[in-house]
Amino acid sequence: MSYLHCIDHPLAADLMTRLRDRTTKQAKYRALCDRITFPLALEAGKVLGLEEREVETPLETTTGHRLAESIVLVPILRAGLGMLASFLQLYPRSSVGILGLERDEETAKADTYYCKLPKLEGAQTFLLDPMLATGGSACRGLHMVRKRGAAPDTTIISIIASPEGVERVHAEFPEVRIITAAVDRGLNEHRYILPGLGDFGDRLFGT
Repeated sequence: MSYLHCIDHPLAADLMTRLRDRTTKQAKYRALCDRITFPLALEAGKVLGLEEREVETPLETTTGHRLAESIVLVPILRAGLGMLASFLQLYPRSSVGILGLERDEETAKADTYYCKLPKLEGAQTFLLDPMLATGGSACRGLHMVRKRGAAPDTTIISIIASPEGVERVHAEFPEVRIITAAVDRGLNEHRYILPGLGDFGDRLFGT
């Protein structure tokens, strides 16, 4: 499935197990979130175009490459903020948009309460949503960035995903790439990912 990439790395497996552990304290949880986002951000960057640049080394002139595309990072509030810092360390020239989406616990439908997006035309857009559960928030976010000019090949980056969420995104947006560190077994009756890691935002922010 070319639209889905689950990173396969011993470090990612180690970090994911620590994130799942219910005894992991808040400060450690935040640090683990930063660390596991790095390999996801590196994988996401494989789609970026390059352009040749001439550069003077201390010894001679050579030809290198620089990123050719502008990047827009769009975290979905509130949990997506936990992934933003790592992406900005790797892609510091990125613009940042913010989407505030709140899921109705009865219907699992995502409603928008905040939207502030930079220019998206001609940029590579990365949508940061650490929990791809039902896919409702991700699809709502994709509709919104597409409406504002994002290209069809937007990338969703999630720390953990469910098969149901992956299938829904692919059904509505077949061109979108999904990059994640784990695809779990499925959703329970309350639409939480199993075995999962609990409520990501609650564990990240302590509320």
